[in-house]
Amino acid sequence: MSLIYKICHRAEWAQAERDGIYAGSAKDREDHFMHFSSAEQVPGTLRRYYAEAGDLVLVAVDPKTLGTALKHEPSRGGALYPHLYATLPLTFVRWAKPIRRAPDGTFLLPKECV
Repeated sequence: MSLIYKICHRAEWAQAERDGIYAGSAKDREDHFMHFSSAEQVPGTLRRYYAEAGDLVLVAVDPKTLGTALKHEPSRGGALYPHLYATLPLTFVRWAKPIRRAPDGTFLLPKECV
């Protein structure tokens, strides 16, 4: 299976690196699960939920490491999204890289994600 991706604000990710664990964003904690996306879903997630953000990090995780805490559940549109019902130990993270913007404002994903 392919990697799954978490989009984080840089400050949240910096805190996770200090703690050795990521407990999710405020929205994740409100929903009681951590929102992830497949590589194909990342661009739409960025456009829909992070259009105004400029301080983002893309975190890659092997879903096999997450065990039964990972569920693929339908979104409002019916597409299946990976949701983690646990915190994320940083030992499960393959890599974390900044998401940059092109001069026209579009998101530029790390080459490992495209």
